[in-house]
Amino acid sequence: MTDDEQADRNIKVQRVQTGIRLEKRLLKVLKAMAEYRDITLGDLIEGVCLHAFDGELPFDEAARGKIAQLKEVYGLDLDATASHRLRDGAAGSRAS
Repeated sequence: MTDDEQADRNIKVQRVQTGIRLEKRLLKVLKAMAEYRDITLGDLIEGVCLHAFDGELPFDEAARGKIAQLKEVYGLDLDATASHRLRDGAAGSRAS
């Protein structure tokens, strides 16, 4: 595909800056995965969300293997079953 053909396929969007709080080790894995793919963290998160919204896996088997390695490196022992049970610890706690 030529550069002109790729430019015709690009979708212009309006992006906004946001401040989100994420679990520290999860963020490390996400940043490492974005670096591995040579994309921004925002691009990675957008892609993951768009795939999830369509009920599709955002990563192929090879990428999931890399994620497993990165989770081990950064000590991320959480999985999807933890998603609605995460609470701030002492360092990041806020009054409810």
